[in-house]
Amino acid sequence: MGAFEFARQLNNTEPVLVTGVFMPQVDYANLWSYASATAGAGYVPLIEEDSAQIIQENILHFEDLCQKNGMACRVHKDFYSFALPELKIESRFADITILSGELFYKGVMESSQFDYLRDALHAAECPVLIVPEHYQFPDNNILAYNGSAESVYAIKQFAYLFPELAKNPSLLVYAENGEDKDFPSKQYIVELTTQHYRDLTFYKVELESKRYFSTWINDREGSILISGSFSRSVFSQMMRKSFVRDIIRDHKIPVFIAHK
Repeated sequence: MGAFEFARQLNNTEPVLVTGVFMPQVDYANLWSYASATAGAGYVPLIEEDSAQIIQENILHFEDLCQKNGMACRVHKDFYSFALPELKIESRFADITILSGELFYKGVMESSQFDYLRDALHAAECPVLIVPEHYQFPDNNILAYNGSAESVYAIKQFAYLFPELAKNPSLLVYAENGEDKDFPSKQYIVELTTQHYRDLTFYKVELESKRYFSTWINDREGSILISGSFSRSVFSQMMRKSFVRDIIRDHKIPVFIAHK
């Protein structure tokens, strides 16, 4: 319900159209061969025979919640199969995809969960918001920046999609070795961000303290992390292996990820 709650609170600031995508649980052993197919239709066996009934119950619950909260909604469903091609199509026509960081890969082996989420992020053709089940709706933003096109793109997309949230206090964070290294393209990023984030602070993190950085972010209640494409993380190669992944796995704050 974390993902729905985020959409509900967004609707309180400005009316939104929410599209619920309902698909059955599937045999994940066959998921990847279908996802990588280059042509032709595919079928992924369902785990439960009564999956269609469960989906219908979830749809009715979703529609009831939307009606009670004054939210316009649409429903898309696929009772036969699900793989990354479906997610890709859905995201192509969406402004943003909101996923539950805990329920999205429910049923996937724990060792494969993050690989599945990572591939879903790569497949999405719109920004993705990963929301924990239990969190505080954000009242401050953490903008992860390293001078790359991906990090700047994410910062811009967040401001375009959520102008009300961009009004909250924001922290532009840069991580790099060496005290003498300043923010990359500092003049440009200052000009850009100060136009969209009026309450902005610049913060430089030493990489020596990187192992404490995810803990520091998770302890900032009411935060949301804005990051560039996961495959080209906003930090160094070492940070890429642990930083964003740790934040998502800890399930404490929402994470906004955008790539071109």
